Amino acid sequence: MRAVLPGKPQAKLQAVCVGQWHNQRLIAYISGNAVVILSAADAILQTIYHKEGEELEAIALDESTGKFAACTKSTVYVYKPYGKEDGALKWSLQCSFTPEDDGVSTLSWGFTEELLIGGSKLALFSMNQSQRSIWSIQLANPVKFANFSYDSSLISSTGWHDRLVKIWRRLGSGEDDDSRFDFTYLSHPTTITGMHWRRPFHRDQTIDNVLYTICADNILRIWAATDPHGLQVLQQWAQIDLQESIKPRLSNLAAASTRRFAFVIDSREFGLGTQRAIESAKDSDKQEGGLEHLIEIANRSPEICVALDDEGRMSAWGLENVGCKARKTTNLFNVAHFEGLKLHFAHGAQDELRNVQFYNFCGEGAGEKFTILAHHFDGRIEWLETDISELFDPSPRQDRLIRKAIWSGHASSIKKIVRTASGRALVSRTSDNEGLVWKQTATKHGTRIIRQSQLTVPEHIHRTCVLQEGDYVAFLHYGAITLWDTRDHLGAQLAYCSYEIEGKPLALILLPEVEQTARIAHVATISSEMKGIVWEISLPPQLTTNGSSGLHGSSTLLREFSRFDLGMKDDLAFVLPVDPAGPTTTISGFMDTFARDVAISYTNAGVLRAWTAKVDRDKEIVRWLLTSTVETGIMNPSLASGTSIRKSALVDANRTGLTIWDLRGAQLEYEDDFHAQDVIQDLDWTSTPDDQSILAVGFPHRVVLMSQLRYDYLNAGPAWAKIREIRIKEMTPHPIGDSIWLGGGNFVIGAGNQLFIYEKTVDVADKFVTDLRLPTHQRITTDLFSLVTRLNGSLPVFHPQFLAQAILSGKSVLVQKILIGLHRKLKFFSEGDELDGFVGIQTEDFYRPIEDIPNPAKKEMHSSYADFDDEEVDSFNEDLASSLTEKLTHVAIPQLSSPEQIHLADIIECVATVEKHRRSMDDNATRYLLFFRQHMLRRSQGATSQINISWREIVWAFHSNSQDILVDLVSRNFHGKMLWEHAKESGMFMWMRDLTALRNQFEVIARNQYTATDEKNPIDCSLYYFALKKKNVLVGLWRMAGWNREQRSTQKLLANNFKEARWKTAALKNAYALLGKHRFEYAAAFFLLADCLKDAVNVCSNQMNDLQLAIAIARIYEGDDGPVLRELLEEKVLVEAAKEGNRWMATWAFWMLNRRDVAVRALISPVYTLLDTPETPGTQSKLFLADDPALVVLYKQLREKTLQTLKGASKISGRMEWDFIIHNARLYDRMGCDLLALDLVRNWEFLKPVPARKKSIEAAPDPRMVLRRRSSLVVDDLQSPTLNELRSAVATKKQAPTVFEEPESSSLLDSFGF
Repeated sequence: MRAVLPGKPQAKLQAVCVGQWHNQRLIAYISGNAVVILSAADAILQTIYHKEGEELEAIALDESTGKFAACTKSTVYVYKPYGKEDGALKWSLQCSFTPEDDGVSTLSWGFTEELLIGGSKLALFSMNQSQRSIWSIQLANPVKFANFSYDSSLISSTGWHDRLVKIWRRLGSGEDDDSRFDFTYLSHPTTITGMHWRRPFHRDQTIDNVLYTICADNILRIWAATDPHGLQVLQQWAQIDLQESIKPRLSNLAAASTRRFAFVIDSREFGLGTQRAIESAKDSDKQEGGLEHLIEIANRSPEICVALDDEGRMSAWGLENVGCKARKTTNLFNVAHFEGLKLHFAHGAQDELRNVQFYNFCGEGAGEKFTILAHHFDGRIEWLETDISELFDPSPRQDRLIRKAIWSGHASSIKKIVRTASGRALVSRTSDNEGLVWKQTATKHGTRIIRQSQLTVPEHIHRTCVLQEGDYVAFLHYGAITLWDTRDHLGAQLAYCSYEIEGKPLALILLPEVEQTARIAHVATISSEMKGIVWEISLPPQLTTNGSSGLHGSSTLLREFSRFDLGMKDDLAFVLPVDPAGPTTTISGFMDTFARDVAISYTNAGVLRAWTAKVDRDKEIVRWLLTSTVETGIMNPSLASGTSIRKSALVDANRTGLTIWDLRGAQLEYEDDFHAQDVIQDLDWTSTPDDQSILAVGFPHRVVLMSQLRYDYLNAGPAWAKIREIRIKEMTPHPIGDSIWLGGGNFVIGAGNQLFIYEKTVDVADKFVTDLRLPTHQRITTDLFSLVTRLNGSLPVFHPQFLAQAILSGKSVLVQKILIGLHRKLKFFSEGDELDGFVGIQTEDFYRPIEDIPNPAKKEMHSSYADFDDEEVDSFNEDLASSLTEKLTHVAIPQLSSPEQIHLADIIECVATVEKHRRSMDDNATRYLLFFRQHMLRRSQGATSQINISWREIVWAFHSNSQDILVDLVSRNFHGKMLWEHAKESGMFMWMRDLTALRNQFEVIARNQYTATDEKNPIDCSLYYFALKKKNVLVGLWRMAGWNREQRSTQKLLANNFKEARWKTAALKNAYALLGKHRFEYAAAFFLLADCLKDAVNVCSNQMNDLQLAIAIARIYEGDDGPVLRELLEEKVLVEAAKEGNRWMATWAFWMLNRRDVAVRALISPVYTLLDTPETPGTQSKLFLADDPALVVLYKQLREKTLQTLKGASKISGRMEWDFIIHNARLYDRMGCDLLALDLVRNWEFLKPVPARKKSIEAAPDPRMVLRRRSSLVVDDLQSPTLNELRSAVATKKQAPTVFEEPESSSLLDSFGF
């Protein structure tokens, strides 16, 4: 945590207490109804809240027990410490009681846990176990000050506006009510304004009591027991005239301030401060005058009286041997006098708010500074640090005091926080319409937010908009909008404008400007009826904040600009402004979907819409444009938030389910359901300078920060991850009211009346960061934006994901070139060196056509001297792969994490394996083999939980013409003992097209299933042999299964002719009996025996949940044109593909159904739109993983393969293909493969538009007309017309008009196949 704003301190005389307990510095103050306990400037230990509406009056610390006492006017609360031994110091309520006094205002601790309570009376209680009244006396005047001396023998008290100080002397102490006091008066000429008892070096030390009093006459008086036989307990020892101590220069006498402040530095604190100054000073510094002067003073062990005025002048006086009976003139001496002290007094505030109380202490630890706390009654506590030698240095200095922190905030609970677009200013407001404007500033101690202005608004604040980096604020009320000037410490209303609108106003939106004008702004509200009003705010160049300027309440500053109606009001749930992502609110002059969003709306049906707007000042209108619409399917969302770069988060009705959407691509990127007790109550967006999104998800007592990740389609990796968790329950029990991002990545949380500022530093040892497995490079912390950029951003070209996508894109030559370049770079690489992300390859090589890239596998011509150069390797082979893999095991590449480096080694091994068989395989077989090998390697390493290879790899193998060698290589991978689980893992029976080879391989599976176990059970292979219709083989196997108790009955049954109805019925009865026993595979076998293929397929797909087995059996049993397979593909495979949005599965199914035109369209269009009976897509179909940039590679390959695919491609509109290409380029970019995105958009060839048919009777155009370059390899797979179709065409021609029409040349050429 960078800083804390613990809340606004009460403007009370005893609102702050400072002390030390068990070597622990404790500072506590009261803020509204809360007690705030801290140990350092930014270290809050605990916040204790009391009942709402009960403001606290005073607080006191017992340094002997660590107990705190706090009080309202009628109730006293005592808190005792616990957990000190465990390092988790907290306080719990010991007791609370109501004394017989309704005006309690002071508290003071004495010895043996005595608590003095002052109000309309003085009362003494013992708090040892439970409260017990010891002594009480009624007073004539309510108490203003009442304090024990440090030996608890005396009490000093005075009333409001009183000039007499009563000194109560303890006469005795009994068990019950025997404590008695007498008193004497210390007379003063005017009202008492302050009192201070001298502090001993430690609590048990016995010293003479000394009392310091300050009066309204600006004189500090010192009282001591100089005459033990006198009538008074204390006598005046000396006095210091504070007015005369500080004299301004002669030229400033007339304008000099008469206000004076004073505080006393006890000898103990001064001695510790001197000791710390000497310890921290360098040897050379000890010769400086400031330190020598300090040592000289400290040798006299004085108390120091410090006098100040509110213009930065200070005078310090030393008091030596205070209380000695014979005072010398040298006992009172001047220590320092200087000007230019920066204490930030509240000039211009009301008199009661200009009061300041000072507290001072010095820590006992080495290196600790002397600290001064300044309690400003306008609602601030300043933490000022100094080296005491610098504070009292007689030479001129500018940096005597360093402000380390300001404790401020609200007096009641924070309800809402709103920021500017840049995040450099924000406004926090409470439920009672108090607002504070904060400015973010950068100091050498880090980022701070400083209170700039306070606003007290008479009307209910409905919405807030911050303008001009916090200099102005607009408030939307019900029926009016107001503008406030917030440049001064007290905000002032500038303008007021009433309005009427249909429906309830939902949002106040700052509209982007075409021209960045510092004096003009436009804000809009949108109502629940989707109607809106725009106001123009004109800020004059010079504005003053006093009422005499004539600008306050001026309607010329705020006027209604225009009204609009967006429509689409049906079922509207809410409209809200987006969180800005980027520093500016200006836009280009164009109004299109590329403009940044300004608002989002969502309906009860879960429809998200994003809006942008453009102000036309000439026509005085605002144009609105709907930029995106997403049907999320989330009913009655409870919360939503969007960002101007098209990201949105949505929370379900239970407030536990979170979804993150990419509005540009209508993609679901993340879905999570948190625990029931974790109710989501806030969503806040920010982004890095390169537009990488970060989302803060707020819960009652914690905030989870989430970062977007690169898309990873090959490993189905998540698109978002948690990177940090902020918990505040240890510091405050109050739930979070709101949170907001500051500019630069700092985060602000408002809880109760407090603000917590968290810096953007992230600990790399945090569990969320370690789960991401990033390379740490021995760093302890990292910047939040740097971390998010590392998780996103462009990948080095040797990254495993880039290499895999390049292989899918058909750039195997480029991949080999990258690996050769990496090998060269690593040859002389050592830890700590920089590694070029391009490994020396020119950028142009990544988007050059494939045929233009020289193939490193081919030996190039060299001179005869080249053979002697063994440093350069110009071809990729197994030796180079082995060398490179070996290097990766010893060298840590800075751009890769350990898992990524292992993955890279796997890819290198796979590329080498594929290169070995390249001459006998086509590109699709290469793609399949590479990712199959990679899948098997990662399975063996336990790096993936995916059991089967994906449908993407199945489709590559399905469209390969090298399936024979693929079957051989896959079989070898399983050592020739392929079982069904292995075949299913490889997807073999989905991608093999040759039915004869398919049946042969299925018989191999059947034999292996039989021999898989030592007992060789025929049941294990029954399903496979029945699918192959080889019952006789199975009968032979049963003859050898004498050990099986089912042998006799099964042999007897199989001996029958199952073409007869009675034996089919018997087989069916056995099948149903086996279903009842949950022996599903054996039941499916008997269904096949009964020639009920459909039932067997249903058992495999439904009961066994094995869709691949169902398809394989159908293909083996009846071929690829059978009705059962068709029904299975149409009603099961395509339906599942539509629900999941699995386009790979869909294109395979359509191709199997011989609907190749639709198979091509399925790569672009949503699957559910292509079904004969449209299926409602599930949430999974909207997931980003439903897309895959490799689809564009397959689309380009298939569309030119046959006339059917060309026909299907011709039905895809140019706009749809354009959107498809741009969308996939964005996917490449999100994956970190920017160079592949560039290659895609640079080299893509669009099909020519289909020529319109001039007449309805004209034959459909040849699909090859859409090709820009004719290919002779397009297969004609269109069905020939039937005899009836030909007769119909002839009849149509006879009815055609007799007017001759000249044919087009293109149609003539097409007739000849050109």
